Amino acid sequence: MPADLPTRQRRQAGLPRSVPTAVGTDAEYGDILDVLGRQLGQTVAAATDPDGRRRLTGIHLEYAADPRAVHDMAGESGYSLSSNWFTQLLAQLAVANSITKSQLCVFLYVAAGQVPGTGLTAYTQQEITDGLNRIAVQKGGKKITRSTVNRAVQALCGYNWVEKAGPGRIRINVRLWFQGNSTAQHEVLAEFATAHDHDPEAFPYTVGPREAHQPELDLDFGSVLPRKRTG
Repeated sequence: MPADLPTRQRRQAGLPRSVPTAVGTDAEYGDILDVLGRQLGQTVAAATDPDGRRRLTGIHLEYAADPRAVHDMAGESGYSLSSNWFTQLLAQLAVANSITKSQLCVFLYVAAGQVPGTGLTAYTQQEITDGLNRIAVQKGGKKITRSTVNRAVQALCGYNWVEKAGPGRIRINVRLWFQGNSTAQHEVLAEFATAHDHDPEAFPYTVGPREAHQPELDLDFGSVLPRKRTG
């Protein structure tokens, strides 16, 4: 039977219908639309004309609820991110008596009081003293003094865990502890680098005390943050 018979006669004769090969025709993409419809879990709405061609009339998409949930943290102060290396270091230094109890307490208190996305805390030393003594006052126990807090802040600055940022303001080393997302953290780090003339030994890169050592990471921050050595 001739291959050029009309489509209807070819169907009646039981012969397969020829598939148009012209680029860009609707019929050329018929099978693709079927596959797309199955992948989307939907039926592609189509209309059939006398020549058997189909045209796409629409695709309906449905989105499932995001299974992720927010963190469930005690209290109303939110949460911060901390370096796992540094968190373990705190415990090791405390056991080894390489830092004092007052230094540890002052750092933890101010680190958890950051203004989100800035690395800054709006605390005076008297406010730190009063905050640390809140439970001790209720129990009538031993309290920390303002002079002890002052000495602790000085030591923490020497470790590059914190930095003084003016009256009533203490800057946290955001590579150790940060409240905010990664974009905000890199913006803060860029501000630090500019303030310290991109010195790789300055705050917040070199971390003390002497017992602390962070293995050097081969990270390339381009012109914003120079390659740095810690330890």
